[in-house]
Amino acid sequence: MGLADHLRPWDSFSHFSEEQLEAVAACMSRSHFPEGASVMRKGDPTQEAYLIESGEVAIQRATAYGDFRLAALGPGEIFGETAFIDGGDRSGDAVTGSECDLLAMNPVALRALVEDDVQIHLALYWTFWKSLSSKLRRTNERLTRFFSESGVARPEAVHRAHRDVAASFRVALQDKRRLFEEQRLSSLEINFLTSLSKERKLEGGEVIFREGDPGDAMYVVLDGRVMISKFIPGAGEEALAFLERGDYFGEMALIDHQPRSADAQADAGGAVVLSIPGAVLEGILDIRKVSSLRLLRLLCSLVARRLRELDDKIVGWYIIAGGQPEEG
Repeated sequence: MGLADHLRPWDSFSHFSEEQLEAVAACMSRSHFPEGASVMRKGDPTQEAYLIESGEVAIQRATAYGDFRLAALGPGEIFGETAFIDGGDRSGDAVTGSECDLLAMNPVALRALVEDDVQIHLALYWTFWKSLSSKLRRTNERLTRFFSESGVARPEAVHRAHRDVAASFRVALQDKRRLFEEQRLSSLEINFLTSLSKERKLEGGEVIFREGDPGDAMYVVLDGRVMISKFIPGAGEEALAFLERGDYFGEMALIDHQPRSADAQADAGGAVVLSIPGAVLEGILDIRKVSSLRLLRLLCSLVARRLRELDDKIVGWYIIAGGQPEEG
């Protein structure tokens, strides 16, 4: 059985053609690990991404209170892709929780492949985007459980009132276009996003969407700042990230068609955001097209950065809580 046969059953690679599977498989190696083996360590400069074929892998951080588990991953899931995407050091340890068979993606061979084949480039980053977004959603969902179990006191809740925005507010097309040009998107992407995005002006504290809302659009910050947060019962509003000009948010619900996993609201000074309808995003990120590659790479980088930041936060909160509770 060739390595392509080991990739074919998994949903992560279901959008690859047979030829693409063979090409990607040529950049991979298969290894067996015993239980308790270290696959990678925090701070390592390595950039391999791994697909779990069998067994379980824990992503964790060492703390003064012992190892804190950031994620528990199983068959069909990918890990290590953050370092491949952003070139940074490993942000956690990967330790096998049982005997495991892993498929390792050689970063040098894989980068050479995607530079030569735009369609494979697109297919691979689509896989990484879905994987990272899934991890980010699960990390968001952990926060409510973490605080409810730890009893850590959080700051007073931020005002959550929603205000109507004047329908007459408009942003000049050249101002929209300049934003997307700054991101070095393709001409087709720039034209689509400039013409089909809808501007919205927000006062300080105004809600864009709440956790649990259905997701029908992705947003990009044009001006000001947006706070991504979670409301923790009995604790208040906990800021997860502050987004500024050029940062995208709200894309996760469009990938997995699940409700919003966090709140988004304008920071105290207000903000201007551009709303990109889900149908538009699906069109320009159609896996059968190549026009969306630059946007897809940008989204992967942004989600990778948010995941790193949120992992740092949750480990910090665990330490503040004195190492209790350790939750799975």
